[in-house]
Amino acid sequence: MSVVFQGLKVIDAATFVAGPAAAVILADFGADVIKIEPTGTGDPQRLLGLLPNLPKADHNYAWSIAARSKRGMALNLKTEAGRAVLTQLVRTADVFITNQSPASRKRLEITYEQLSALNPRLVYAALTGYGETGADAERPGFDANAFWARSGLADNVRPDVRSAPAAPTLGMGDQPTAVTLYAAIVTALLHRERSGRGSFVTSSLLANGAWANAASIQAVLCGGEIQYRLPRNETRNALTCFYRCADDRWFMISLVQEERDWSRFCEAMGVPELIDDSRFATLTPRRANASQLVAILDDVFARSDAAEWQRIFQAADITASVVARAGDLVDDEQMHHAGAFVAASWIPGQGKTIDSPFWISGVAKTAPRPAPEPGQHSRMILEELGYSADDIARLKEAGAVG
Repeated sequence: MSVVFQGLKVIDAATFVAGPAAAVILADFGADVIKIEPTGTGDPQRLLGLLPNLPKADHNYAWSIAARSKRGMALNLKTEAGRAVLTQLVRTADVFITNQSPASRKRLEITYEQLSALNPRLVYAALTGYGETGADAERPGFDANAFWARSGLADNVRPDVRSAPAAPTLGMGDQPTAVTLYAAIVTALLHRERSGRGSFVTSSLLANGAWANAASIQAVLCGGEIQYRLPRNETRNALTCFYRCADDRWFMISLVQEERDWSRFCEAMGVPELIDDSRFATLTPRRANASQLVAILDDVFARSDAAEWQRIFQAADITASVVARAGDLVDDEQMHHAGAFVAASWIPGQGKTIDSPFWISGVAKTAPRPAPEPGQHSRMILEELGYSADDIARLKEAGAVG
């Protein structure tokens, strides 16, 4: 099978998650990705797993997700010599990825205009928190604030209107934003094939948050009013709801076509007497008496474990699912069938990592390689650019490379 991006050179000069994760997808399909990090401590992503609320592990999982299959180069872009090295890299590159703000790009002399002058075929991909222009263009943005909070998602998905806004999990906005940036890069590469010229592509965490929250925002654009979730015992719909099982696990049922599925659902639940109960028999009274139905279903769900309910609903062809915990997923057979994992023997434990979430018939993905140590491939890359041993020694002495 062919490797679609074999021979494509990508400079990943971004930090943290979304920009580097877009480069990981390019590497998955064969691109030569050179990870540029500042000399010294490197990309702050290396330290992300040390934050107090994140899982603790012997392996630097946060760095593996963002930097696998890349070659690493430590480069001080605040020095003239460091920028000269980047200039040589750019001349030979196909894609350049950054998440520096517009003003920082100017200070570092890495704007699209400056780099495309060196290489008119360059696809320059810029990721920001809040966009390229406007009052907030220079504000730092992470997925928790720019994608999750500012887009209204944190407000919309709170358990109910009286609860505090919901907190995101790590990378919840970064990972999907990475796929968007990847799509922009690939679209620009297709444009280059047809036009012969590179281009500037950009995306932001805020725009991706708006895309994820599109239905609610579009409703407001159309003059609608957001209906916040009510507490479970006051819900408007008992058939799109969470229920606690006998083993203290939660279950989600989603009867979107409930008029069609109502009888079958009641039979599966073991409460056929509810089918013709005047409080629930048709949609209108079922909505009006939703809190009563929740109370009844709470008692029924409490009779069996979540695994048993999963078996029952699958047999009855009812749309429902146990609320999985992260620890469940590594042994979830369907996760493996869905291609969520790929072998990575260098990672301790089960020797697997999370694969990028799409595949192309007849196109091979490259086997994941370990994320680089700081500056691990600096000498190799410099030699490929034609630097001599003496040149490299001078660059190191000047603090331009590490």
